[in-house]
Amino acid sequence: MLFLVLGLALFLGVHSVRIVAEGWRAQMLARLGEGGWKGLYSLVSAVGLALIVWGYGLARQQPVVLWVPPIGMRHAAALLTLIALVLLAATYVPRNAIKARLHHPMVLGVKVWALAHLLSNGNLADVLLFGGFLLWAVLSFRAARKRDRAQHLQYAPGTAAGTAGAVLVGAAAWAGFAFWAHAWLIGVAPLGR
Repeated sequence: MLFLVLGLALFLGVHSVRIVAEGWRAQMLARLGEGGWKGLYSLVSAVGLALIVWGYGLARQQPVVLWVPPIGMRHAAALLTLIALVLLAATYVPRNAIKARLHHPMVLGVKVWALAHLLSNGNLADVLLFGGFLLWAVLSFRAARKRDRAQHLQYAPGTAAGTAGAVLVGAAAWAGFAFWAHAWLIGVAPLGR
């Protein structure tokens, strides 16, 4: 569990700088330059992610069961992850109404993804991993909305084509992940094939 916790601390810690230390971030950007800051940020993120993957893999070998979720939670998780991937796609597909309305769909997608996995998994490692990401996403969304209000930020309106594109890209990504990539990468077939 130690590697998982350390990885979460590094990965979520570096991703929390704008939440808890915006002034320090600005100082580091000025001191290191944009390239230097991004390099350091990327290095810490990559080390954290590697530790998360390794630590979670080790924890799954000797699971500490906290509860056994009802089988129906797998169906709820499948639906929620579809929503999460549509939100993720809306982050990148231009001129969509989802981003125009929600402003930070990636962070909301992380919230939904984490909640889905908390509902369908009851091991200690799952609670640490997905609970950590859920807590981070809640705080990150709140901080991002506060920054938007302070800057009087306006988001461009979405179009029907952009919105349809975001939904289609998200649904295609969900299908690829649900029917193939999740089992290949994680070793678990979420739809029980």
